[in-house]
Amino acid sequence: MADRDGAPKPNPNPNKPERPPLLKKSKTITDKAPASSSSSHFPAVRRVSSTPPSSARFSSESHTYSAATSTSTSASNDANFGFGDRDYVYPSFLGPHTVRSRVNVKSTSKSQRNQLQLSKLPAGSESMPSNLSCEEGGAKVESNMKPNTKPKLKAEKDLNALSIQVSNPALSGSTSAISSNARRASGNSYSWILFLLKFVCTLSVSHTLYLRNEVSKLQKENISLRRVCSHVDLASAGVMELEEVNTLVYFGNADSRTVSLYMVVFILVIPFVLYKYLDYLPRIIDFLKRKCTKKEEVPLKKRIAYMVDVCFSVYPYAKLLALLFATLFLIGYGGLALYAVGDGSITEAIWLSWSFVADSGNHADMVGAGPRIVSVLISSGGMLIFAMMLGLVSDAISEKVDSLRKGKSEVIESNHILVLGWSDKLGSLLKQLAIANKSIGGGVVVVLAERDKEEMEMDIAKLEFNFMGTSVICRSGSPLILADLKKVSVSKARAIIVLASDENADQSDARALRVVLSLTGVREGLRGHVVVEMSDLDNEPLVKLVGGELIETVVAHDVIGRLMIQCALQPGLAQIWEDILGFENAEFYIKRWPQLDGVPFEDVLVSFPEAIPCGVKVAADGGKIIINPDDRYVLKEGDEVLVIAEDDDTYAPGLLPEVNKGLFPRITDPPKYPERILFCGWRRDIDDMIMVLEALLAPGSELWMCNEVPEKDRERKLTDGGLDISGLENIKLVHHVGNAVIRRHLEGLPLETFDSILILADESVEDSIVHSDSRSLATLLLIRDIQSKRLPNKDARSIPLRHSVFSQSSWIREMQQASDRSIIISEILDSRTRNLVSVSRISDYVLSNELVSMALAMVAEDKQINRVLEELFAEEGNELCIKPAEFYLYDQEEICFYDIMRRGRQRQEIVIGYRIAAAERAVINPAGKSEQRKWSLDDVFVVISSGD
Repeated sequence: MADRDGAPKPNPNPNKPERPPLLKKSKTITDKAPASSSSSHFPAVRRVSSTPPSSARFSSESHTYSAATSTSTSASNDANFGFGDRDYVYPSFLGPHTVRSRVNVKSTSKSQRNQLQLSKLPAGSESMPSNLSCEEGGAKVESNMKPNTKPKLKAEKDLNALSIQVSNPALSGSTSAISSNARRASGNSYSWILFLLKFVCTLSVSHTLYLRNEVSKLQKENISLRRVCSHVDLASAGVMELEEVNTLVYFGNADSRTVSLYMVVFILVIPFVLYKYLDYLPRIIDFLKRKCTKKEEVPLKKRIAYMVDVCFSVYPYAKLLALLFATLFLIGYGGLALYAVGDGSITEAIWLSWSFVADSGNHADMVGAGPRIVSVLISSGGMLIFAMMLGLVSDAISEKVDSLRKGKSEVIESNHILVLGWSDKLGSLLKQLAIANKSIGGGVVVVLAERDKEEMEMDIAKLEFNFMGTSVICRSGSPLILADLKKVSVSKARAIIVLASDENADQSDARALRVVLSLTGVREGLRGHVVVEMSDLDNEPLVKLVGGELIETVVAHDVIGRLMIQCALQPGLAQIWEDILGFENAEFYIKRWPQLDGVPFEDVLVSFPEAIPCGVKVAADGGKIIINPDDRYVLKEGDEVLVIAEDDDTYAPGLLPEVNKGLFPRITDPPKYPERILFCGWRRDIDDMIMVLEALLAPGSELWMCNEVPEKDRERKLTDGGLDISGLENIKLVHHVGNAVIRRHLEGLPLETFDSILILADESVEDSIVHSDSRSLATLLLIRDIQSKRLPNKDARSIPLRHSVFSQSSWIREMQQASDRSIIISEILDSRTRNLVSVSRISDYVLSNELVSMALAMVAEDKQINRVLEELFAEEGNELCIKPAEFYLYDQEEICFYDIMRRGRQRQEIVIGYRIAAAERAVINPAGKSEQRKWSLDDVFVVISSGD
């Protein structure tokens, strides 16, 4: 070897002759070149850095041992050559060179290092270098030297600083194997420490058991020595025998205590062993079964933890059972430990264990180190168990309270009314249902909606209405989920009401259809019928197709539209409908009376002192309801009578009264005259309203429409709704584009010439009830103001043709003159808005959604009433009308109400009520029908007419 200046370096070991230096051979690994190729390659250049090498750079077959104080001439060669950051330099044809890494491996002796080097190098390998050299402190030592002939180096004394750099460029492998070996070497040190601790613990326990066994043997020898003593008297012999018996019992207990101690230690060690080696169990099983599974499996500990997690999540009582098992285990294990270290019986030990678990202060009286340690541990476990028990109990109570507060508990009711959904009609609906159940002492109404239970209860409390014994139960949930429907006992309800949502008509009807599908999916079946509130008449057939015979539909838009038309054509009819539809006054009932079988309808009409018969439900015709039947129709067996009465238990047939039909004016109905009607606003069912007007108005009538829909789009929308505009014979459509809340748009209309003005809830704001009502009120005030300024300049004596043939009864005269000879009907959706409308002018009548709520409540109580309402609301068939008194009597004629009913039958009408001139409201189903009284021509009568 040579120094940096090229001078030869003296041999540090004079006893060993210096061998000439050998050049390291390099080899190109190719598929075609032979192993013994003699072609010379570029020699490897080795670098030794003064800085500590990185542990991340190493190869699988070359280990680098470097000393901190080593100085070598190879560093100078590297510096002269110009390579400072690479360990070896290869020609370019060898391709990319893998960076070699270094690792510091601690060694204890040179013999172990040589064995490690020999074990790493394969025997007989041709790629092994001919000279494997080691450099330590400037001395060169041959690697093929025998271990016993190697000189001891001074640097080996410091094992942490000793390192040898060995280069084997011919052997290269993956870096992952060496890194795993390094981690395994560091892990082995910890495993040896753990093994040493286990060994010490096992040795200590074994030594303890050995000493206890030696004590038992010495005690047995002591007893044997006492037996051979001959100077013991009889008394001593008795004591000896007694001690022997006690000792034998003790030794028997000593053997059982030893077993108990073994069991305690075994049970204590088992969890740690399982936790440590549980993942190896599947591998052991596969090894025993001689199976080799190459796929990666989830560790057994993770699977067990997952199973426990699922068990606690699925089964609600799993936590309680786990706590009970832990308590029993602690009592049993603690009792076994106390028995092993104490001198009492096993039963006493278990009892003490229970007392320590139940009361942590009971262990203060224990004597002895062993019993005290065990008792303290048992008391600590008892405190932990009772803390967990309190936590579980607290969580259970909190969960139950939250469940009750949020409305998640089950409703155990039967024969109740179930309301699905939430809308502004709910207040009026609950009020009507409470009035209907007043006669039976109240009922139960359950509301299921997707709102918080507390919010629903607060909104219901704001109604400030006396429910008269009816209980309203709110539950939070979705009507589309079967579990929530079962929670409210849907199969036991006598009636189910599905409310329309506050969305637009199509979305509301789609949701109602999904609710009906959910109801048909109830496995237990439905006991009662289902009343569905629809928003669009076109969607009604689809819901009936899905629901079948159990479904009764009430189309809100259609009902309101038809009622507005009837009220516009007949002033004061809205108040009549409120009395009939609501349960506060008279309403429809259907019941069978066997004593009336074989009686003609003209006698049935006057057979009820407290009710007014209106029709017959024919049993032979599949239960068809005939309103206003012929007088000659005779009731048959099974037929039922439709009446208007105060309640279903307030009427019954009685004796036939004496009725004097007498003479009366036979005035026919006046002919229909053309009318002019104005629609302010656009509704989605305006085509249906036009068809009703076409059936009710005389030819030559005009319908003006003022809204913001362009004229070119109106015809398309009306045609899409099913209206044949070219087929209209009685009315003519007049279009006016404008906003009904802008004064200058309304001033362009001849408001003083219209017979009736209908202010509709516009389709553009139907999603917002408050906005819709605000527009209706603004339009109403503007129209009234414009009329009041125009009409004084007109002829005040002009009278609408439809009332010109009447003798100007006071009620009809007030109705047409209250708003300057124009009947104004405003559609108000929110019932609270009615309080804002002045009631001084009766023509400005407000028709709200209360009528729809009343109809829903009535159909919910008896689904047969829906057939009656459908016919009375239709444009054909029987209808509710207001007729003047001159059709039935003379002025100041004194007759009873039965006589008027008989005279009405001559006109194919059923008189159901009247309104005298001085009264504010009409009377339906009056009491004292047989009492005589004077009538005036200013009075009017409410009748059910055939409409011919």
